Amino acid sequence: MTSHPVAVADPDRAKILLQALSSVSSRIATVAGQDQSKPHLPRLVAVSKLKPASDIQILYEYAGHRHFGENYVQELVDKAGHLPRDIQWHFIGSLQSNKCATLASIPNLFAVETVDAVKKARKLNEARNEDWQKLNVFIQVNTSGEESKSGAAPGEDTVDVARYIMNECPRLNLLGLMTIGSIARSNAAAGGEQNEDFTTLLETKHLVESELGIKELELSMGMSQDFEDAIRQGSTNVRVGSVIFGARPPRTTTA
Repeated sequence: MTSHPVAVADPDRAKILLQALSSVSSRIATVAGQDQSKPHLPRLVAVSKLKPASDIQILYEYAGHRHFGENYVQELVDKAGHLPRDIQWHFIGSLQSNKCATLASIPNLFAVETVDAVKKARKLNEARNEDWQKLNVFIQVNTSGEESKSGAAPGEDTVDVARYIMNECPRLNLLGLMTIGSIARSNAAAGGEQNEDFTTLLETKHLVESELGIKELELSMGMSQDFEDAIRQGSTNVRVGSVIFGARPPRTTTA
């Protein structure tokens, strides 16, 4: 895979993006600063799905941002092939078994955040080049129980996937747990309540750590509408798209 220069968009677009990224970063720092127990700021993954590579190049070149998230495999492959090789990509879309090998072949893929089954972990591990750094993975947990959402069930199902990754996948690194919570729970939390999805993910993290004798798993939770609430409840990795890049166009290509 070779990297080719991507032209930066017009100055007006650059100004908009840089201001938006700066605003989100400031909000993260403000919220995280309220908890003195957090030694580091949560990681900001700028979700660039369906946005042009030139938008990413702006934030890379002028803001020094490195962590970007994509939902569609082919879009991630295309962008990774044209953008700088030190970008740290996160795959955050629904993970299909037949796409695992393609994802694992991206050298600068930092993390796959949507592993929800042993089979998918096995396929990622088998396809990852053993000479490369371990591929970070998050286990996606279906904290809301919605049939429309992917994810391992909280509790022993998640523990089983975690145990398999740790014991049987030497080319993977279990970085943490991830959830895409329900909109209703996010809206309720905006009114001052604790977000039940975030509470469930935190409890599942504690269970996995206890069962497997590990500690300091990360939590990937929180998106554009609720990342501040997620940080207050322990998130170490937030996935923010529209607040940075603006509304997305309709999708017209396949993953």
